[in-house]
Amino acid sequence: MAAAKGAERTHRFHVRTPEGVAFSYRLASPVLRLAALMVDWMTVTAAWMILATIIGLLSIVSRDIAGMVMAISYFLLSQGYRIAAEWLWRGQTIGKKVMRLRVVDERGLRLTFAQIALRNLLRAVDGLPFAYLVGGLAALFSRKAQRLGDLAAGTLVVWEPVEATPDLSTLQTGKYNSLRGHLPVVARLRQSVTPGEARAAWQALARRDTFEDAARVKLFAELAEHFRGITPMPPEAAEGVSDEQFVRNVVEVLYLERK
Repeated sequence: MAAAKGAERTHRFHVRTPEGVAFSYRLASPVLRLAALMVDWMTVTAAWMILATIIGLLSIVSRDIAGMVMAISYFLLSQGYRIAAEWLWRGQTIGKKVMRLRVVDERGLRLTFAQIALRNLLRAVDGLPFAYLVGGLAALFSRKAQRLGDLAAGTLVVWEPVEATPDLSTLQTGKYNSLRGHLPVVARLRQSVTPGEARAAWQALARRDTFEDAARVKLFAELAEHFRGITPMPPEAAEGVSDEQFVRNVVEVLYLERK
C-alpha cells in the first residue's frame, strides 16, 4: 500500500512516436527506484556469495590469480546481470519487476541493446562520490527524472500500474485463433508485451470503426509487425492471417486465455 501511494505521486510524461502513436508514461518516483535498486543489490549479493565461494578455491593455486578472477567476475556479474535482465525482460530487472518499474525509450521506440548497456555502464559515474549522489542530483533537476545514464542513453524509468482487464465483449473474440496450440509463442508474448502495449492494441481494436480505412490498415500493420517481431512465429500462426485479425488474436491470448 505504501508503494502504491508513493507511485501515485509520480509525474506523467507524454510522448508521440514517429508513427504518430501517443503514449503516456508515469515516471517512477525516487522511492520506488531506490527500492528496486536495493532488491537488485540483494540479488547480486546473493549470487556473488555463491560465486565467490567457488572462485575462492583458486587461492589454493594462487591468491593473485584468485583475486584477479574475483575482481573481473564481480564486475561482470554486477553489470552483466542488469544488462542481460533489462535486455531479456524488455527493460526490467528482478527489482524492477517487484516494484513494477520498466526502462523505456524516451521517444516511445523499442529499447536497443546499446541503450541498455550504456545506461548501466554509466552507473559508475552516477554512483559518485557515494550513494548515487551524482545520479540522484541529475534526476532531481531533470524534467523527466533521468540520471546521467538515462540522459546519455535516451531512456526513462516508468511505473506500470496494475492494468485491469478491459471489456473485450465488443471485440468479436471467440473466432478461430491461429495462436492457439503454440504455447511457446503465447508464453513469450505474455512475458514480453507490456501492459501499456496490450491496452494500446485493445484500444485500437475497440476504436477500429472510428478510423478511416487507410489509417486503420496502416495502424494494424504497425501493431502486427510489432507483435510479430517479439518472437519467432510458426508459419501456420501468422501466414494467411490479416494484420487486424492477428492483433485480435494477440489481444485474446493476452487477456482471455491466461490461466
